[in-house]
Amino acid sequence: MSSRRSSRLSANATALKEDPVMKNGTVTAQSQPVEKATKKRKAPTKENIIPNSSDAGPSTPNKKRATRILPPETPTPKAIGLMSSPYNDPNIAPPAVNRLAVPNGTNAPLVSPETRRLILTKPVDQVSPSKKSNITSTTKSLLDDAVAHLIKIEPKLKPIIEKHPCRVFSEEGLADEIDPFNSLVSGIISQQVSGAAARSIKAKFVALFNTDPDASTHAFPTPSLVVTKPLEVLRTAGLSQRKAEYVFGLAEKFHSGGLTADMLFSASYEEVLAELIKVRGLGKWSVEMFACFSLKRMDVFSTGDLGVQRGMAALAGRDVGKLKTGKGGKWKYMGEKEMEEIAEKFRPYRSVFMWYMWRVEEVDISTFDT
Repeated sequence: MSSRRSSRLSANATALKEDPVMKNGTVTAQSQPVEKATKKRKAPTKENIIPNSSDAGPSTPNKKRATRILPPETPTPKAIGLMSSPYNDPNIAPPAVNRLAVPNGTNAPLVSPETRRLILTKPVDQVSPSKKSNITSTTKSLLDDAVAHLIKIEPKLKPIIEKHPCRVFSEEGLADEIDPFNSLVSGIISQQVSGAAARSIKAKFVALFNTDPDASTHAFPTPSLVVTKPLEVLRTAGLSQRKAEYVFGLAEKFHSGGLTADMLFSASYEEVLAELIKVRGLGKWSVEMFACFSLKRMDVFSTGDLGVQRGMAALAGRDVGKLKTGKGGKWKYMGEKEMEEIAEKFRPYRSVFMWYMWRVEEVDISTFDT
């Protein structure tokens, strides 16, 4: 009796779990899933909340902050560091000799790249007594004359000049012997690389022509040595294909006599600019920096240098931090015409004026009483 009762209960339970359906004309049972007992979800806690999870509720997106476009770094400091490196060692060089100086000419002693002959102005003590009265400037007085002129034209420059002594055009700086081939090659190497990278590449380039493992004994190669090396060898120093071509082409110019230290020493600035720009790899800015910091010509002015533009804008009282980029996204702190008009007053010492423009923002001149 009990077994029949258990069978009926089991059959009823099966009937409840299955629904009849028609399949191919025959009634069959379709199984339905048996629901499992569900547990209540626990309220989320700080420990089990996953940030930015897909099941998180709607949230207010963070506001995007406008990214300020920083001005490009002016390449001047690192470029002129290598470009103005003296041929002689200033630490062991004899005391500077007071020589005749020319504001519109080359004041650096130049070393001929091939013969190592030194080309320089005459020492003052070798000038005949009858002509000494005609001397207007010397390497000892040149910088003093320049800064006096700058302060007379723009008194705001006085605190900048007092804070930053300018060795480049001092008597000691004007005594540095310059190999123009070395300086121009250094300028090419420095293009579009960091200062550290430029120094490393230059050291490897020089090592190609020196067998001694002691780098302190290495000498910069002459143009005639450079033209003996294939471009593939020059590239092993870290030069790009284009830079290797530039250096090789420059060496050919000096080797053939198309460029000479004598010409760079005695030619006018306009002639120097015209001749050097013809050389592949030497743009106007590179030649301007070479004339200023290697040849030590006193009246060079570059309107294309961002550091000079920025300094002049700051000197004029403008908030350079709020100045926008110019057309095409190029930075422009001051127009060329305005720069030239302002700089014209500082002739024939615009090189010194330009040097101080890189340092304007390091000195507070806003409260200076003119």
